[in-house]
Amino acid sequence: MALIRIKKELQDLGTNPPENCSAGPMNPSDFFKWQATIMGPSDSPYEGGVFFLEITFPQDYPFKPPKIKFQTKIYHCNVNDKGGICLDILKDNWSPALTISKVLLSICSLLTDPNPDDPLVPEIAKLYKENRKKHDKTAAEWTAKYAQ
Repeated sequence: MALIRIKKELQDLGTNPPENCSAGPMNPSDFFKWQATIMGPSDSPYEGGVFFLEITFPQDYPFKPPKIKFQTKIYHCNVNDKGGICLDILKDNWSPALTISKVLLSICSLLTDPNPDDPLVPEIAKLYKENRKKHDKTAAEWTAKYAQ
């Protein structure tokens, strides 16, 4: 059942790709491991960056959320140094009605609107709240260094 759903989502991504995002299997013979690409949103410190993510679907997808992590280093209060992402829909608020397309759009919007009140990296969240200009400068520097 998971494979049927994953193949349908892949087909939907091809016909109706989300803005600034793309995704697909890393290996044509393994539909459970994908690579996704997110273009840094304009008007954000990630603008101009290309961020790669790894998506691993569980065997009981869509009843369990996919595991998604950044492969590209990013300076963000909701992404740790191992690429882990703090996003409610990837954990407790997952729903089988969600698709990879919607999840990628949510991650993309997290780049524009971080959630410093539920950080994975408290120091970055603190800087975001106390000195937004310095935070954005550092995030833009990391984007230039690791995502271009």
